[in-house]
Amino acid sequence: MPRAPEATDAAGEVSRLLQAWSRGESDALDRLTPIVYGELLRLARRHLRGERNGHSMQATALVNEAYVRLVDFTRIRWQNRAHFFAVSAQVMRRILVDHARRRNAKRGRSHRHVSLDEAVVVAPQPSLDLVALDEALQALARVDARKAQVVEMRFFGGLSVEESAAVLQVSAVTVMRDWRTAKAWLYREVMRGTTGDG
Repeated sequence: MPRAPEATDAAGEVSRLLQAWSRGESDALDRLTPIVYGELLRLARRHLRGERNGHSMQATALVNEAYVRLVDFTRIRWQNRAHFFAVSAQVMRRILVDHARRRNAKRGRSHRHVSLDEAVVVAPQPSLDLVALDEALQALARVDARKAQVVEMRFFGGLSVEESAAVLQVSAVTVMRDWRTAKAWLYREVMRGTTGDG
């Protein structure tokens, strides 16, 4: 579905500001922040939707933590808006996984369970382990980094097939093929860890 002209203009402005920030123009970051804040907040809420009730981290805190980390990424050459939000999604996922590991360590548990949308797995599963999913995603990245990036962009970042394809500089067909393969691979790995099969 094509973007509305205003959305296209805003995306273009975000891309221009990101490229200016990459070139070292510090005022670009000041102009960028209010434009992307709402979208980062939406992304944070999406991440937190699958978390347990009463999660100690709120969406605004997740955005703030992610923003602090993103500002430190001085060596990234931002391609465009989709690239920025793909990296943002990855940063937020890392923050939540780290948070889960710290919480589990304090409680003497190895993992925390969260509900995941069936889009990530190929069969219904009421509850999957975020830490186990992260470990499976890291294993997938070692085997096929692009497929892991597709999962991060599509599921965690909420990017469309077309936006993911633009960031990865591949066709939409390739993204869809990677998405299907990655879902099946992750499901197998997470189920293997759940059942203890080798």
